Amino acid sequence: MTRKFWKRTEPVTHTGLNRSGPEHAEPDRAELDRAESDHAELARLLPAPSAPEMSLDRQLLFEEHLLNEIHTSAPLPTPPGRPVRRALFIGVPVTAVALGTVFAVSALTGGGNAEPASVEAPVVAVEAGSTVQLVSTVQQIAAAAGAQKMPEPKPGQFIYIKSTVSWMSTSLNGATNESKTWVQPLHGREIWYTPDASKGWLDEPGYQAKGGIGLGANNPYSKPKNGKDIPGDETRLSYDWLKAQPADPQALLKTIYAKLSGPRDRDQQAFEEIQKIINEQLVPAPTAAALYRAASQVPGVVLVQNSQDAVGRGGLALARLDEKTGERTELVFDRATFAYLGSRGVQVKEFGGIKPGTVVERTAVLERAVVNAEKERPAKGGTA
Repeated sequence: MTRKFWKRTEPVTHTGLNRSGPEHAEPDRAELDRAESDHAELARLLPAPSAPEMSLDRQLLFEEHLLNEIHTSAPLPTPPGRPVRRALFIGVPVTAVALGTVFAVSALTGGGNAEPASVEAPVVAVEAGSTVQLVSTVQQIAAAAGAQKMPEPKPGQFIYIKSTVSWMSTSLNGATNESKTWVQPLHGREIWYTPDASKGWLDEPGYQAKGGIGLGANNPYSKPKNGKDIPGDETRLSYDWLKAQPADPQALLKTIYAKLSGPRDRDQQAFEEIQKIINEQLVPAPTAAALYRAASQVPGVVLVQNSQDAVGRGGLALARLDEKTGERTELVFDRATFAYLGSRGVQVKEFGGIKPGTVVERTAVLERAVVNAEKERPAKGGTA
């Protein structure tokens, strides 16, 4: 995490002390008195510098950003499971602004590499979701997933997922209380994981160190524990774990809920956990069918008839609205084949200055395959 501070100050003028010559003579005392009087009169006539107050939502976002800055000051890589979103770029309103001093804080990731310039977030018409046809649609999605032939990784092999992704960052001008929503330009992301998720590799050019970073035991920031490497990413539900689960939606959902923690809405967490699994994991066909049925049983899930993944493929979506943030997470499926395409996050209600219709997240799964070595790419197209 890199912080940059820019400070603009007025030039310093010298009074000519310890110098000689007529050009450095001290000014007349009467002139100084008149100057001070003029300054005092000007200060009386001009309004006092304002200190605009932030709304509660913005203040909470700002405080969250500062806490993140404190907790992530060490040079740690971006977590592979769910990349950091909504990184805040904040212009801080302080009294120094009235004195001609400007500060800016920015958060950069990627092992010190400069990220590509963000672009303005797209805006779409917000379509209302409904539970009408939800059950019948999920039945078709589950049937398609259960019939799909998926490769089965063996010990020593790696699961390979190729995606196109984009996540959001927000700029906030504290002085004017205005914000703009920006997103990363669409870019490629490739991930490799062993079936037990003990080790792997992530390559995301422009957003990770050149060539990628190791995951799990391959992560350079992994530290020995009791003489052994820390086992893989404990937050990632591995292929082996998924394969061992009963293909029962209610049992699977109960297990997912048991793994959740934190103050956020547990139903939203569960839905996003399912999104995380299907975005970057190879799921056995029977488990995939149960997983989609489980997603539809999360309270608040609706069907959205028109959605789109990161590469523009249209489809329908299983979606859930986070009532606290106003963001709706959409899992997009092909309208004809019911195959999973990717995900989209749409702001449905204004929150923190983010307008309704703003697309804050886009992903598209392009390829899933099994390869024999880390960083190896499949010779032929895998299953998407």
